[in-house]
Amino acid sequence: MRISGQMKRLLLMNAASTVIFNYIGIFVNLFIWEKNNNISEVVWFNLIMFITWTFAFAIGSRLLTSYTTRVLIRTNAFCGGVVFLLLSVLELDNRLLWITIIAIPIGIMWGFYAAAQNITLSVYGKGKDFEQYFSIANIINQLVSIINPIAFALIIKWIGYSGSFLLMFLFVALLLTVSFYIPSITLAGESERLFQGIQFRHVFSTSGLRWMVPSLLAAGIFLQFQVLFALVFTFSVSEDKLVIAMLNVLYACFAIGAMMLYRRLKIREGIWLAIGMIFVSVGILLPLLPKAPILIISNILTTIGMFYFGTVWNTRQFRIITKQTAIQQARIFLWRECFLNASRILLLILALSVKEIRGGAFIILILLALVCALVVPYFSGKSTEAFERQSE
Repeated sequence: MRISGQMKRLLLMNAASTVIFNYIGIFVNLFIWEKNNNISEVVWFNLIMFITWTFAFAIGSRLLTSYTTRVLIRTNAFCGGVVFLLLSVLELDNRLLWITIIAIPIGIMWGFYAAAQNITLSVYGKGKDFEQYFSIANIINQLVSIINPIAFALIIKWIGYSGSFLLMFLFVALLLTVSFYIPSITLAGESERLFQGIQFRHVFSTSGLRWMVPSLLAAGIFLQFQVLFALVFTFSVSEDKLVIAMLNVLYACFAIGAMMLYRRLKIREGIWLAIGMIFVSVGILLPLLPKAPILIISNILTTIGMFYFGTVWNTRQFRIITKQTAIQQARIFLWRECFLNASRILLLILALSVKEIRGGAFIILILLALVCALVVPYFSGKSTEAFERQSE
């Protein structure tokens, strides 16, 4: 599998960032959960993070009209340092205020990272590059998912959370170093302003782009359900950090197996996406029986399904988006992130009423996530068909 030098450097940025985001995704959420075993506190953390992420993505896109992607990644590294410093020293009696203060710089990190990655990938990616990038990125993510949780679970057992937070400064320093080597992309040379012509009808001017909108809204719902409750399900099985780490390794191994099948079997993209959504749908339904083995199987199925979804769905969308001009791509990405995060935020607001993994509120969320997962292949297929007809 051949890939350009620019894409390799982008993958290096992806690897450095993944270590930090993987740690935050598992151990910072666990750090919050362990205090009161309260689903609402984990939901509140993710809600504030996604609200901040949305605004940060818009600000990051605007900064790219004056500065380069390297500035965004360096800001990312700075915010990472702030996060782990706050986790090490900040103590407040007001629990929700403490969670909010921690979540804001993490949201900025995600927003700036997404803005830098999207615009770089769209500039350098051509045709099969997208499939190669997302496939390799998935390999990196799974390797990090195997090594990172075990390593830090052992470190936390040995020196506690505070020591592990201090150790994460090394990875923040690595990300800062990587920022000097990633492709330097800017929109400063564009004649049009980013927010000039940002209206929906101007940005989503083709049927291929318009069919992306319901796909994004539906995907945001089931994506956030899977991300949030995969953590809660895992924490519900055990609070032993090493057990949690081993479960994440198990999920990563199944994702690698799914990737190997994807590479070996010559099956059309649409079928892979449908298979992925079937796995996700079954995984969403299983928690109706909230027993430890069932919750683990649920996470395994959704992990496999998410690999196929992430590879195919993202590849299809980037193929369509990269046919536009650079400034138009930035506008599409801005709208894309808003649609995704708006539906994620909606799911999180609904999840605030969930007190335990049972009851009416949780069942409603399951049904909503299930419907959204099942309609994604339809909307994605309509978008791809419209794009292909236009290209003929």
